[in-house]
Amino acid sequence: MHPIDDLRAAVEAAAGDLRDGEPTPKGRLSLERPKKAGFGDYSTNAAMLLAPALGASPREVAERLGVKLSERLGASVERVEVAGPGFLNVFLADAWYVDATRGVLQAGDGWGHGEPEVKLNVNVEYVSANPTGPMTAASARHAAYGDALARMLELSGHAVAREYYFNNAGGQIDRLGASVGALARGEDVPEDGYKGDYVKALAEQIPNAAERSDEELGAEASSLIMEGIRTTLHAYRVDFDTYFLEGSLHEGSPSPIDIAFDRLREQGHLYESDGALWLRTTEFGDDKDRVLKRSTGAPTYFAADVAYQEDKFRRGFDKAIYVLGADHHGYIARLKAIASSLGEDPERVEVPILQFVHIVEGGDRAKMSKRAGDFVTLTELIERIGVDATRWFMLSRSHDSTIDLDLELASKQDPENPVYYVQYAHARLSSIMRNLEAGEVEAALASEATAAGLNDADRELVRRVLAFPGEVREATDRRAPHRIATYALELAQAFSAFWRDSPVLKESDAELRAFRIALSVATRRTLAGALTLLGVSAPESM
Repeated sequence: MHPIDDLRAAVEAAAGDLRDGEPTPKGRLSLERPKKAGFGDYSTNAAMLLAPALGASPREVAERLGVKLSERLGASVERVEVAGPGFLNVFLADAWYVDATRGVLQAGDGWGHGEPEVKLNVNVEYVSANPTGPMTAASARHAAYGDALARMLELSGHAVAREYYFNNAGGQIDRLGASVGALARGEDVPEDGYKGDYVKALAEQIPNAAERSDEELGAEASSLIMEGIRTTLHAYRVDFDTYFLEGSLHEGSPSPIDIAFDRLREQGHLYESDGALWLRTTEFGDDKDRVLKRSTGAPTYFAADVAYQEDKFRRGFDKAIYVLGADHHGYIARLKAIASSLGEDPERVEVPILQFVHIVEGGDRAKMSKRAGDFVTLTELIERIGVDATRWFMLSRSHDSTIDLDLELASKQDPENPVYYVQYAHARLSSIMRNLEAGEVEAALASEATAAGLNDADRELVRRVLAFPGEVREATDRRAPHRIATYALELAQAFSAFWRDSPVLKESDAELRAFRIALSVATRRTLAGALTLLGVSAPESM
């Protein structure tokens, strides 16, 4: 078990002792770090939950609970104190911190891994930028977020499929073909077409572009763009299990769209009006019913959305997560309505909405318009600040907050840049390992001695390391990768205090030195684990 889980179990067992083995009454038994120093290492509300059932005041129950807990923890507890209305504050002994560090090391590669009550098969669809232009910096946030979310879900014990939906059909591809054709023939790009150097490059790259139809050019240009997007994302450390083409939804007999329509008919939610086929999504929270097939017989974009989601359920996914941008807020109700219309639980569909990204340089924001050809590409951003800084800054804020990515800050090679600060902590930990005597790490990891004389920096670093699995669990449940970035920064700060106050290489006490070596190994593994979740490298030296 996790050291904190062990401690929680001891509190629950002590509470059971007061009730002759009966479970704690309803209410969540908390075991948390006190917000103020001097209130113990951990604090619990167990006495306040027990008081009504025992017919005593919470403070009196806390006193009795403290005795039982001390008996169970033995040498692992230094003392317990009752505080406030009945909180029990637990002050742990050096022996507990040493054992807890040993527990982290014994977990090995499993440190931070979760075992969910129900293991889910999750489809995470993200980025899905239209193949009408190169990958922009705006899409970099979606890529980093979706990839980090997938990593966290996997570490938490779920099965994850990463998916990119290429919208390679419809009017936008026609407009792309017309734009390429116009430039190839030396004509002006249509008013609603795509402009920019990349369109001119496509016109030059496609053989005999001036003689080919706009439909052919649209298909070939979008194919070239798709390949460029894959290459760019791979350089960004983002790869997918499936690249799903919208065009495939219209293929076959029956096609996926036909299959979805049949399922909707079985559910009884289709109707015809003005020669068009409609889906009654207002029954499920949508603001209006949606057209599936126009009076001309042509399916709508919404029909493809329905077929795509039906296909996901047919592939056996328990949950479908769509990572969408701020201009798609209306899709939340729409996508959940599709699930309900198909006879599925709408809670199987999740739609995190990501706010905008602004690239800032010299205090000014760069313009981001793909149609006008005036935008910052992801490749340009990576060339300017690197993959690590790009991913870190895209993930360092909550997805429902706008990001202003300051290129000057992200380029700095000093502690003011948070990603540099965290990576430097890992490099310094690696340096400790390199400067130890041969065999010292192995001996420290094998040692069963209990060190004494731990200082505040030692204890705080252990507590920060121990918080990792809980942070992963919380970040995963809340779909909040930014919590991992915050945690990594806090862990690096705790290590910096440890580096200052607990000089490993200068420690003469053999047992304390062995403990600090072991703690350095545990910290290094944990920091690397946090960075890996973010898709940021953990350098050995800097």
